[in-house]
This record gives sequence, C-alpha cells and structure tokens, in this order.
Amino acid sequence: MASGTGRLNRAAHSVPPQAWFAVSAVFHYLGPSFAVLLFPAIGVLGVSWFRIASAALIFAPFTRPWKTLREADGKTRLLLVGLGLCLAAMNTAFYLALDRLPMSLVAAMEFVGTIAIALYGLRTRRNYLALLLAVGGVFILIDVKWASDPLGLAWATLNAALFAVYIILGHRAAQAGAGGGVERLGAAMAIAFFILMPIGFLQAVAAFGTFTLVLAGVAVGICSSVIPYICDQLAMSRLPRASFALLLALLPATATVIAAIVLAQIPSARDLLGIALVMIGVAVHRPADQT
Repeated sequence: MASGTGRLNRAAHSVPPQAWFAVSAVFHYLGPSFAVLLFPAIGVLGVSWFRIASAALIFAPFTRPWKTLREADGKTRLLLVGLGLCLAAMNTAFYLALDRLPMSLVAAMEFVGTIAIALYGLRTRRNYLALLLAVGGVFILIDVKWASDPLGLAWATLNAALFAVYIILGHRAAQAGAGGGVERLGAAMAIAFFILMPIGFLQAVAAFGTFTLVLAGVAVGICSSVIPYICDQLAMSRLPRASFALLLALLPATATVIAAIVLAQIPSARDLLGIALVMIGVAVHRPADQT
C-alpha cells in the first residue's frame, strides 16, 4: 500500500481540497437517493448492508485492513473501532430516516449537531446565532412531522448526532495524511461490515438471486461510501476542521437539488426558507479550532 498511499497523498495535494469536497458533496446524497429507490425491493436494512459490505470489499484489497489493525497502537485501534461503529450506526439510522422523511429534512438535521458541538467548545454570540438559525430552519422543515412521524424524526436525530461524531473521528483519521487516512477508513469500514452482518444480511440475501439488484446494491455502496468518504479524507487531510465545517453549509442545498431530480421531492417555498436558514447557520458558526 506504500505506493498507493503516495499516490493518494499526491492526489490530495495536486487538487484543491475544496474540489475534493465538491465531489463528496454530490455523492454524499446521490448514493442515498438511489438507495431510497431500492428500499421496496431489498428493504432498508438490506440496502444498508449492501452499502457497507460493497464498500468494505472494495476498500480491502488496497487498504489491507487486517494489516492496519495489526500494526496500529491501542489508541489508533480504539479510533478505528469507534469510527467503524459510527459508520455502521450512522448509515443505518440515515436510511431508516430516509424511508420515512424527505431527504432535505434529514440533511438539514445533520448539521444541528455540528453546530451544537461548536457551541460547546466555543460559546460566543456568533455560535448562539448560528445554532438559533439552524434550529429555526429545521423547525420550519419539520412543520407538522413532530406528530405525524416521530419515529422518522428519532432516526434523523440519531443520524445527526452520529454525523457530528463522524466529522470528529474522520478528522482524527486524516491526521495520518490522505493515504494513511484512507487506510484507516478501510479498516473502519471492515469493522462496520462485521457489525452490520447479523443486522442486514437476512434482508440483503433475498436480492442475491437477481443480478440487477445486486449490481444496484454495489453501486449504492460505491456512490455512498467509497467515493465520498475517500474524497472526505483527501479534503480533511488539508483542511482544518473549521474550514471543513464551513463547507458543510453546501450540503443541505446539494441534498435538496438531488432529491428533486432523482426522487421528485420538490421543495416548497417554506422548505427553501428552512434550508436557507440551516445553510446560513452552518456558514456563520465557528468551531473551537477556528484560527
């Protein structure tokens, strides 16, 4: 993997980190939008299994997770286990939320947790304003769904909390550089696969007899967990967490556009107002490591 690590490090430095983030931003919701289309055929947990399993299989040959885990020290192993648990739980909660709620709402809720962490680390008027704007935007998007789908909101809330954890752990993994970060990501994905094996395999196995469904499940994994997570590592290896968090303001808009194109979830004027408030809140907030 030494040569592969070198190539990833060169790729990270040959292209502006914002460009890697832009690719991640597109695939971050493009893959899940395709996943929603597969829910009726494979089931939510089955699609989640395909996402993690195919990503783990693709990562394994060039990241060699067994080697990464064997050579890691105790602190790094703990990081890898934590990231693996986070990926397994976050992806499952995300899909369970998407099965019940519009993608624009689930995407907007993902960013309240990141702002809350910033507020915990740096209590300023600016961060209070950011949190107020983001929470206000989410309330506008939620509208009457508090009463109509509390379970969907519970899954979306769990996903939002885990998304904040992913940003923190992902940045710690990226401290090893772009290549080292991807190696750690491959190990974490392998751990996530073993965690999800008993949960989603029974639904996924029903699709094994249909080649097109298997191919679609693998495509979801590539679009959802391979391309965006590698791009995240390439961007995180060069961007401080504060700058990366600022760029996250683009994601609710990306989710809304992709949901409209792929899932025909056309936002109303009220929805657009809520999304705009969340985006402004993410852009305004200042993480604790802001320089």
